[in-house]
Amino acid sequence: METFIKFTNQSQGRDRIFRATQYACALSKYLLRHNAERKQLVVKLQSLESNMSSGRKLLRLGNTVNSIEAAKRTLRLSDPVLRLCLTAANINRALYFICDNVLWARNVGLIQDIDKERWSLNASRYYFLSLVMHLTRNLYVISQLMVRRARDKHFQQRVDRHLSDSPEVAEVVIPQLDGFLFLLFESLKNHPAVALDTVKNVCDLFIPMDRLGIYQSNAGVVGFCGLVSSLLGIMSLLQPNLKIKP
Repeated sequence: METFIKFTNQSQGRDRIFRATQYACALSKYLLRHNAERKQLVVKLQSLESNMSSGRKLLRLGNTVNSIEAAKRTLRLSDPVLRLCLTAANINRALYFICDNVLWARNVGLIQDIDKERWSLNASRYYFLSLVMHLTRNLYVISQLMVRRARDKHFQQRVDRHLSDSPEVAEVVIPQLDGFLFLLFESLKNHPAVALDTVKNVCDLFIPMDRLGIYQSNAGVVGFCGLVSSLLGIMSLLQPNLKIKP
């Protein structure tokens, strides 16, 4: 109970709960779309989804400053690749929050004379670019882990043993590919935070890609990916050791 209270006291924690609820509603609505007996439920889910989205926009007010401060911190990283990826990601995230705040002001009537569709597309573009930079960081970290693991002499012996113990794999999978997948699995097994963050970012990527028309899916895929990403985000907040650093 203490963990739950601490989690819900964080603005990030509340946002994750709202986000999970929002995408759970979107997924449920998609699955029930052809069920005539559930029309009233679909209407309620639509209303709840809309309320969760509005609530999240309110919770995100001020996040622009947080992203700018995060960009200042990542500028001091010694690794040039991490410095570039994370700084670019935080800058794009700050621009996304600016667009998001303007859209919130438009929805509540504080601003009238703006092109809502244009600002929404710009928000999706900045969100997409931020995710691309985060995924680039993920791939860089994974490659570093794999290189370090591959240099381990004991691990080389394990790879040779794995390939010799599974001769039937050679008939189906290229040995080099099997060795690569084994190396990838072994590298991520001891670094669950990297694996979790990578999966979360891949799931998130489907949301702006669908909105921008880069990869057209459907509301069900977007809802499912958003829900999975939200649940993984909740896990990383509840278990700090599952949060990737830096």
